[in-house]
Amino acid sequence: MMKLPLVSGVDGTESSLRAVDWAADEAALRGLPLRLVYASGREQYEGAALALTPGRPSEQVLAGHILEFAAERARCRRPDVDVAAEVTPEDAVIALLREGRHAEALITGGRGRGALTGLLLGSVSLALAARAPCPVIVVRGDRAGIEGGHGRILLGVGDPEQGPAAVRFAFREARARDCELDAVCAWRCPGHNHADPRRTASEHLYHKERAATLIDEAVAETVREDPTVRLHPAAVEGTAAKVLVQRSAAADLVVVGAQRRDGHPGPRLGRVAHVLLHHADCPVAVVPLAA
Repeated sequence: MMKLPLVSGVDGTESSLRAVDWAADEAALRGLPLRLVYASGREQYEGAALALTPGRPSEQVLAGHILEFAAERARCRRPDVDVAAEVTPEDAVIALLREGRHAEALITGGRGRGALTGLLLGSVSLALAARAPCPVIVVRGDRAGIEGGHGRILLGVGDPEQGPAAVRFAFREARARDCELDAVCAWRCPGHNHADPRRTASEHLYHKERAATLIDEAVAETVREDPTVRLHPAAVEGTAAKVLVQRSAAADLVVVGAQRRDGHPGPRLGRVAHVLLHHADCPVAVVPLAA
C-alpha cells in the first residue's frame, strides 16, 4: 500500500525553510515521502504587478525558484527521502487543507510578525491547525527543541472523550525517535475552603488522583499495543496551557488533541492548543479527533 506523504508548505521565509528541514528529518524517521507545496494565490495581484515591471521575474518564476531551492535543500539534508514539489495558484489555506485530505500530516513554520517574530503565529498555520483533517505540526521554538536535542516527547492529556488519535500519534513519535514520552495532565483545586487545611489537603489529593486516572485511561489501550515506549505519566498542578508551555522547554515535540469548538463564526481551537501554538518552546502537533 502506498504511504501517504508528509506535506510542508513553502513560502520562501526562513521560518518555512526550518519547517522543510524538520519535515525532511521527520520523513526520514518515519519512512515517508515528502511533498512540498508553494501556494501563490495570496500574491496573485502582487505577482501581476511584478510581471508588468521591466526586468522583474513573474510570481510564477519566483515561486518555482523558491520551491526548487527548498526541494534541493530537503534532498541534500535527507538523500533517502523521496521529495516531490508543486506550485499551485490557490490560496495557501485552501491548497494545504486540500492536501491534508491525503497527507500523513501537514507541517508549517511558526512565522511571526515584526519584532515579535517567533512569538506570533502566522494566520495560515493557525487556520490549518483549526481546520485540517490530519495532524498539523507547527515548527517553532528554540534550536534544541527544533533539532530534537532533548530526547523527549510531551503529550497533553485532557478529556478522555477527545479520542485516542493524539495518544497514538505521540507514541508513534516517541517510538520513531527512540525517546521518552511524558504524558501530562494538569489539575487545579477550586480556590475555596482554605480555612480548613484538612479539607484543602483532601481536595488537592482528590484532584491529583483524578488527573492520574485520566492519564491511565487515556493511554491504556495504546500501552497495550506498544509497551516498548518509555512512558512517564505526570499529574501536575496548574492550568494545562501554562504547564505544557513550561514543559515544552525540555521537549522535542508537544502533542495535543485538536479540541475544536463549534458555535463560533468559523472553526476555533481550544485554549490549550491556541496558547501552545503561540508560545511553546518546541514544535507543536495538533491532532484532530478522527486523524
